[in-house]
Amino acid sequence: MTRIEVPNPDGRRRSPRFGRWLMILLLLIVAGVGLWTWLTLSWAYSDGERAGVLQKFSRRGWICKTYEGELAQFVVAGVSPQIWAFSARDPTIGAQLNKAVGHKVQLHYTEHAGIPTSCFADTRYFVDRVTVVGEVPGAQ
Repeated sequence: MTRIEVPNPDGRRRSPRFGRWLMILLLLIVAGVGLWTWLTLSWAYSDGERAGVLQKFSRRGWICKTYEGELAQFVVAGVSPQIWAFSARDPTIGAQLNKAVGHKVQLHYTEHAGIPTSCFADTRYFVDRVTVVGEVPGAQ
């Protein structure tokens, strides 16, 4: 069987190996990005606790819906609070946080550095446990 090679418009012939190498390169890039994403989501850089008043919580995003919130941390009474932005990935935790808006809470979080896209969360802090500890300071 004779193989017919069709020349390119510029007159040069392209090797059939070029397409194979291009596909291998694309597969390696996709596999590398997938491995990096898995690694950043499964490995926690740090973890800890934060306490304050849960002042804002919402589920947002155009395509990738994520749970995002803000915790007002009061250092000293009369001084403006430090706002800490966080994300939640679990819908159960999202429901608990939604009920706790306006209350004093203690949040356990893990920090995931290097997440390649905001489709997983807008922040690098993922809350995985919520404890309601009281009402809003100064509320009657």
